[in-house]
Amino acid sequence: MSVDPTAFVHASAYVDEGATIGAATKVWHFCHVLGGAVIGARCSLGQNVVVMNGTRIGNNVKIQNNVSIYEGVQLEDDVFCGPSMVFTNVLNPRSHVSRRNEYRATRVGRGATIGANATIVCGTTLGEYAFVGAGAVVSKDVPAYALLVGVPARRIGWMCQCGERLPDSGAGTCAACGSVYEPGAAGTIRRVSGPLAEQHQ
Repeated sequence: MSVDPTAFVHASAYVDEGATIGAATKVWHFCHVLGGAVIGARCSLGQNVVVMNGTRIGNNVKIQNNVSIYEGVQLEDDVFCGPSMVFTNVLNPRSHVSRRNEYRATRVGRGATIGANATIVCGTTLGEYAFVGAGAVVSKDVPAYALLVGVPARRIGWMCQCGERLPDSGAGTCAACGSVYEPGAAGTIRRVSGPLAEQHQ
């Protein structure tokens, strides 16, 4: 395994041979990181987190307690996974039918937030800085900056890169940080300026 010397791994955690853990990352109580998992720098894995083989986690990712990152899941930089939220990797599991060759990839874009107890059905992509409310069930692709709640999840608004809610249209200026957004193609929005832009180049 490759664990950066500045990383912290609690004595109760298991890190298997072949795993990679980046600088200043913290792996807390009762976690299990399997061989082949790649975890970036400055991440935090809360109590009882499992990171499966073949997964990739970017830099500055926060994974709260009781989350499993299954094979096929990719988390880009600055993602937040709330406590006990759920990823899946098979659409139609059966105990007596092997579907290991049917895993569907899930990608969570940079800066996205997934609330506590939310479920992300496999095969979906969450756009950058999307915000999934607690308990939501996401079964379709999510555009960047979208705010989703409910079962099934539906978009009820837009969220700024800084984490504050934008005007319902998505266009305009964030009252908290001054970032400016404008309509994009096919029901999306895009960020055109703001104080955080230089930090994420």
